[in-house]
Amino acid sequence: MSAYDKVMLARSKGRPTGTSFIENVFDSFIELHGDRRFGDDPAVVGGIATLDDIPVTVIAIEKGIDTKERLKRNFGMPNPEGYRKALRLMKQAEKFRRPVVCLVDTSGAYCGLGAEERGQGQAIAENLTELSALTVPVVSILIGEGGSGGALALALADRIWILENAIYSVISPEGCASILWKDAKRVKDAAECLKLTAQDMQELGVVEQVIPEEDISAAYAQIRSMLSEELPGLMSLPVKELLGARYERFRRF
Repeated sequence: MSAYDKVMLARSKGRPTGTSFIENVFDSFIELHGDRRFGDDPAVVGGIATLDDIPVTVIAIEKGIDTKERLKRNFGMPNPEGYRKALRLMKQAEKFRRPVVCLVDTSGAYCGLGAEERGQGQAIAENLTELSALTVPVVSILIGEGGSGGALALALADRIWILENAIYSVISPEGCASILWKDAKRVKDAAECLKLTAQDMQELGVVEQVIPEEDISAAYAQIRSMLSEELPGLMSLPVKELLGARYERFRRF
């Protein structure tokens, strides 16, 4: 299967979205709304969940499952208030010593005029800064598209896992082809050059685990099992050791 085939699978309408993973991986979930500055962004769903009686903060980028919902969710492209809501929930998790689990599926942050006026770049940068020093464990799972800074704003984590047909890239293949060759028709060449597949990510050391997804129920179960195994160990680490390992993880890149 080519890299561009994986891109198409990552974008396919039938893929489970963030809320599907929340419903099938965690035992309960209470959604929290708003960034306390501007409003609530439906593209980012966040709140408090439980996993084997462990309270966890869960944040998911949600694309929606049909046209009506996709329009409501802005096709999974968050505005600044979405990233600020995510950051508010992360800081809340830090206050109450809850680990954070992020479910990432976005082609990128929304680049509309309103988003830029409200500080899109600053919101993403602030998330990166705060995540680098967050004193509770962070696990990010790429479940579909992982596009540019819009995905990275929820993926500066202690552990990063990826579904086998998900992608993670600094730019879309279409954007890359247009910039490098001034020819959007070379999108397949761009997809190969970008090394954006789950298998590429594992080979490069960007992710720790590739999760099979042929049977999505088995994928849900595997993620649940991995979280149940990983989170207690991460929570037991001294803060200095946790932050040091996170720093070294990204310095290695």
